[in-house]
Order: sequence, then C-alpha cells, then structure tokens
Amino acid sequence: MKRLIGAVVVIAVAGWWWWKPSDDGRIPVYGVAIAATYPHDQAAFTEGLFFQDGSLYESTGEVGESGFRQSDVATGRVIRSYDLPAPYFGEGIVPWKDRLYQLTWKDQKGFIYGLKDFASVGDFSYTGEGWGATHNDHAIIMSDGTSTLRFLDPESLQTLSTLKVTAGGCPVAKLNELEWVDGQIYANIWQTSLIARIDPKTGAVTSFLDISALGPKDRGPDDVANGIAYDAGAKRLFVTGKRWPQLYQIRANETRVTSDAANALSACGAKS
Repeated sequence: MKRLIGAVVVIAVAGWWWWKPSDDGRIPVYGVAIAATYPHDQAAFTEGLFFQDGSLYESTGEVGESGFRQSDVATGRVIRSYDLPAPYFGEGIVPWKDRLYQLTWKDQKGFIYGLKDFASVGDFSYTGEGWGATHNDHAIIMSDGTSTLRFLDPESLQTLSTLKVTAGGCPVAKLNELEWVDGQIYANIWQTSLIARIDPKTGAVTSFLDISALGPKDRGPDDVANGIAYDAGAKRLFVTGKRWPQLYQIRANETRVTSDAANALSACGAKS
C-alpha cells in the first residue's frame, strides 16, 4: 500500500495454528514466534512480496523509487531488478505461469512482465486503486484498500467475482498485501499489526496473527508492516515491513493474545 499518514506493517511466517472457535465468541488472535531472521533492504518501501523457485520477489512503492526485484532470501542479495518510472507508484506483484503482474496505486493501470527476465510484455487497466495481489490455482486475487477482494481471470484480467471480507459480520477495510497460504487468504490490514486469515469461500476472518512484536521499535509512521510470502514446499511463512532491516520467518503461537485492534474490527469499529 501507499505512503502513510498513519502506519502499516509487514512480516514473515513459517508455521501457524489452524483456526478453532473461540470460547468467548471473539475471533482468535495469536502472537507469533520468530523462526529465523534474514537481511532486508532498509531502503525498500515494501508493497508486494512472494516466494517462488527458491527466490524472494518484492515490489516497492514511492514515485521515482518504485520497482520490483528478485533476491536471495538468506543473504538479501539482489539477483535481478526493474525500475518503474514516474509517475507510477508501484504496488502489489503476483506471478502467473511465466509472467509477473504489477499493480499501481492510483493510476488504474497494471503492467505485465516476463517472470524470468522482467521484460515488459504489456499492460492492463482496472477501476479504483491497486493495493495487494496473490493467486490461487485459477484466479489472481487483488485488494484495493476496501473490504472487497477481486478475483481476476489471469488471461483477460477481467473481474470474475468479488469477495466481501468480514470479521464477526463487520466489513474489514484496508486489506493490503495478500498471500495464498494452504487454502486461506492472508492479508495485512493497513494501519494495524494484524494479519487476517480469510476463508476464501465465505470471506469470514477465521483468526488474526498479531505481529506487533516485529520490526524496528523506532520506525517512522510510514514504516509499517507490509508483505507476506509463503514457501509452500518447506511450509515457511515470511513477513517484513516498509523500510525494515529484517525479513522474518515466523510461526504462530498456540496461545491466544489480546488485541484491541482485532476487537474493534470485530465490533464494526467500536472499542471493546
């Protein structure tokens, strides 16, 4: 997502607990444990993240600083990169077959590249804003800053369907960076330290991960958590944030934690 007037966050995870009903009726919130820490470019204003074929792919925002890169997870070494020229503000990226799709924030335009060489091969348009992106086995899934996710045909990039995301029946807006994780959609929620785990059939948030313990403690208001990547083969979950010096591999704790932000989301914004 974009530059903050408030705040946003990102992390990396490698394991988690499946949702189970809460005894008190509230949506469960779990803290996370750090399984490993890796270097991350502290100049990167992270907007998108995914893992594929042994490499980490990351997109960055800010006009004049936007682009995307392929890097080595263990060392942070950049293998290949592409600079997105002004006036575009880069947002989420997602792979599909031999291509890579990139969203932009307010320009209602996306770009298509070769996944192996980052060569430009086309563009596409959409209405509204572009925030995060991921995919399942038949569609590209896109967020636009609202509580509604769009499912796009990967070939025509036209909207196939939409999904309203709710927590306790309340719309969950500011859905940001996305990742498909073993049949669920994981989503950073802008201006919170929460990752929502979403049922792709109903749109219901089944649980939250609270990553507030991650990231630099003295970061600026724009340097929020954003970015989720999943290594499906090794069951590793990664997260990071805008201008964070670390990429984290994490796993969810079994013990539930208290989150005022999650309680407010589940109460339609009311304090609880």
